[in-house]
Amino acid sequence: MRVAHVITRLIIGGAQENTVATVLGLQEKPDVDVRLYCGPTIGPEGSLEPLVENVDGLFHRVPKLIRPIRPLSDYLAYRQLKRGFESFRPDIVHTHSGKAGFIGRLAAWRAGVPKIIHSIHGPSFGPFQGRLANGLFRSAERLAGRMTEHFVTVADAMRDQYLAAGIGQADGYTRIPSGFDLEPFLRAENSPKLRQRLGLSPGDFVVGKIARLFELKGHDDLFAIAPSLARRIPNIRFLLVGDGVWRGRFERLAKQIGCGQNFVFTGLVPPSEIPSLVGVMDALVHLSRREGLPRALPQAMAAAKPVVAYDCDGAGEVCLDEKTAYLIAPGDLAKLEECLAKLAGDAASRTALGQAGRALVKEEFTVEQLVERQYELYKRLLA
Repeated sequence: MRVAHVITRLIIGGAQENTVATVLGLQEKPDVDVRLYCGPTIGPEGSLEPLVENVDGLFHRVPKLIRPIRPLSDYLAYRQLKRGFESFRPDIVHTHSGKAGFIGRLAAWRAGVPKIIHSIHGPSFGPFQGRLANGLFRSAERLAGRMTEHFVTVADAMRDQYLAAGIGQADGYTRIPSGFDLEPFLRAENSPKLRQRLGLSPGDFVVGKIARLFELKGHDDLFAIAPSLARRIPNIRFLLVGDGVWRGRFERLAKQIGCGQNFVFTGLVPPSEIPSLVGVMDALVHLSRREGLPRALPQAMAAAKPVVAYDCDGAGEVCLDEKTAYLIAPGDLAKLEECLAKLAGDAASRTALGQAGRALVKEEFTVEQLVERQYELYKRLLA
C-alpha cells in the first residue's frame, strides 16, 4: 500500500502533530510505503520538520506550497505534486489543511490516484471570516469535495458543518480523534522547580492557555476579564504557552491593564515540554473561535486538569458541561470569569472534573488508536 500525505507546513500545532504521528506510525507498518509532501515551515510558531526530515524516503519538500494565495506559486506547487504522484504512484493521497487540501487533491485527481482522502482538522470557512473569504473558501471546498473519496474528521462537528455546506455525503465521513502519547500527560506533576523557574509561587492559582498568539485564539477575552479576576483572586496567574506574531501586542496589553505580574509568557516550546507545563497548571482555558477538536483539551484532561472551554466546533465532544469541564457560550465573559473563580476556590470541583476528563480521554485518544484507525480505513477503502 503506497500512501502520500500532503500538508501546507509543519508548524507546531495540532493538525501538524496529528499528521506527523500518522506518517511515523504508518512507517512502521510492513505493508505501507508512505511519503509526506510539505511546503516550507516558516514563522515564529516553530517547526516539526526535524521529526520527519531524516527518516529515509519519508519527507518531500514542495517549496512553492505556501499558505497565502499566490497564483503562480500555487500552480508550481500543483505541478510538483502532480509529478510526484505520477512518479510515486500512490494508492491513496491523504491531504491536510486548506491550501494543501485543495492543491493536493487537484493534483492527485489529475494524476489518476485511485483514492483521495482529506482530513478536516478545523473548518476552512465559517463566520470567523468576512463574507468574501467565506464564499471563496466554501466554494473551493465544494469543488475539492467532488474529487474526494472520503473525509476524516477529528470531530463530528466538522462533518456536520461540511454536510450543511453541501460537501460530501454522510457515509463518506469517518471520525478519528487526534490521538497523542498519553503517558507523559498521565505522569505530569506540579513541579515546584518548574513553577519557580516560571516565576510562579507554590500558592499561585495557575490558569493555562495553550495556543498560538494569533487571531481567533481567544486571548483577548482572557485579557478582558483578567483585571477583575486579579482583584478577586490576587494570586491568579495566567500561563500563556506558545508564540506568534501577536506576542508583543499581548505583552503590552498585560501592562496596560495593570496585570503585567499576572501573565507569564513561555514563548515557543517544543511539544515534548507541554506535559510538564500542563502539570503546573491548576486549570486550562480554551477560548478559540475556530477549531476542530483542539488537542490541548484532551491533553489537559489526560493530566487530570479541569477545563473551561468555549462551545465551539468539536470542543463539546470532550468538554461535557459540569461533568468533564465547564462548557460556555463563546464570548460569555461573565460566565468565563465565574467558572474560573469557582475553580480557584473549590479544590474538590477541580479534582472531580479532572478525574472524569482523564477517564474519558484514556478511552480513545491514544496515538496507537489514531494510526490504527486510519490504517484500517485505508484497507477498507482499497478493498
